[in-house]
Amino acid sequence: SIPIAKQLASIKALGQGSDLEKAFATVALVYNNNADPEGKLSRAETKSLLQTQFWHFIQGQENKPKYQEIISDLDEEPENKIDFEDFMMTLVMLTLMSDLLQEIKNVKTTK
Repeated sequence: SIPIAKQLASIKALGQGSDLEKAFATVALVYNNNADPEGKLSRAETKSLLQTQFWHFIQGQENKPKYQEIISDLDEEPENKIDFEDFMMTLVMLTLMSDLLQEIKNVKTTK
């Protein structure tokens, strides 16, 4: 498996890309590296990917009803697969409820 950083470096358009562009490219690469040949993830794979690659965002969210709803949705209907669009929507929902998001908002930038 080729490291994500090396995969990013191979995308010519991102040579001078912004941090935001590189962040979204990283998400797409992580997803694609785990997706099946049809470009989809099983619900179990999605849950596992979130728990291993998005741990700092979901840590401490276990008791929140919305988190429980998202995770229980991944546990149901295992034959239904997740496409990239649904994966991104899940990431956004988990990010918005994350305690880490508040910490990120509180970071002061200095020049």
